[in-house]
Amino acid sequence: MRCAVLLLCCPAQLVFAAVVRRRIAILGRKKQKLAKERAGLSKLPDLKDAEAVQKFFLEEIQLGEELLAQGEYEKGVDHLTNAIAVCGQPQQLLQVLQQTLPPPVFQMLLTKLPTISQRIVNAQCLAEDDVE
Repeated sequence: MRCAVLLLCCPAQLVFAAVVRRRIAILGRKKQKLAKERAGLSKLPDLKDAEAVQKFFLEEIQLGEELLAQGEYEKGVDHLTNAIAVCGQPQQLLQVLQQTLPPPVFQMLLTKLPTISQRIVNAQCLAEDDVE
């Protein structure tokens, strides 16, 4: 009788174990994506899609502010530079940031701007290559 019960339980346990492993893998991928975004390497939106650009801009500003408030200056600045890169009026945004950020953080932001600008140019070139 015991053997019959063990045989019935084993398939259920195997299925349960498979489900748990799959959920762990999915959570791992989500954590990796979140870590990548928090590191400032957010995937740039389709620059021709105004709604996607606006959503990306707002998310990057919010995430940048949150990280700065937590003392994560490098990561926060990465997200703010992403927002500046897709901003329709970057000069005005830079003026606001200059007035609100501590000078060393604003200087860090200025030094990172060329990097994100190059990322935008590369993304546009890739998008144009896809169209051809």
